[in-house]
Amino acid sequence: MQITNFSYIVADSGICQGLPRIKDTRITVSSILAHIAGGMSVGDLLVAFPQLSETAINEAIMFAAQRIQEIYIPMKVA
Repeated sequence: MQITNFSYIVADSGICQGLPRIKDTRITVSSILAHIAGGMSVGDLLVAFPQLSETAINEAIMFAAQRIQEIYIPMKVA
């Protein structure tokens, strides 16, 4: 998967099954989102994963938001 406009988000078919992840880690975007959905704050994530930065976490959230906008097909009202 080619990822552009994101300096912290990468994907490599040989690492984490090709899932988008934070560069130089095995922490996937989906795991960051799952932790946030489970109630962790950005501060909690920084403590739990000291190799992350606030910028990397925010970029993971922005990446996920962009992907949803790219794949969501709005339904037309009849």
